[in-house]
Amino acid sequence: MSEYSPTDNSEAGSTLDALIRGAVAIRERAYAPYSRFHVGAALRCDDGRIFVGCNVENAAYPEGVCAEAGAISAMVANGGRRIVEAVVCGGDGTPCPPCGGCRQKLREFGTSTLNVTMVDGSGRVLFVRSLAELLPDSFGPENLS
Repeated sequence: MSEYSPTDNSEAGSTLDALIRGAVAIRERAYAPYSRFHVGAALRCDDGRIFVGCNVENAAYPEGVCAEAGAISAMVANGGRRIVEAVVCGGDGTPCPPCGGCRQKLREFGTSTLNVTMVDGSGRVLFVRSLAELLPDSFGPENLS
């Protein structure tokens, strides 16, 4: 996946709406023939660009890729280094929070104040958590300096 350009450039609802639209739209492209659980993720980096990713399963289950990891890879491949906001879209009315590995991946490129919004397949916000709430007492790049 690459950079996502929202088709509606209006200021109303602004960035969060664009992130939600991106996560909902990319969820439809997920490759999930085994679980049939489609996930989309969208993130905004500090320069305002939005990147999206979807989950990609594999017959060798541990080799699959989460939606958040796909979006992060697209961001890094396009020169982004700092996430300031993220949205994760699952299918039904149940929130789809990032798995433990993706929480750490988000932490690599975001601070503990990064908000992660979870939405359903229609884009309805189910809940919002900061990365500090999702990954308390986290270890990040600044711990290595």
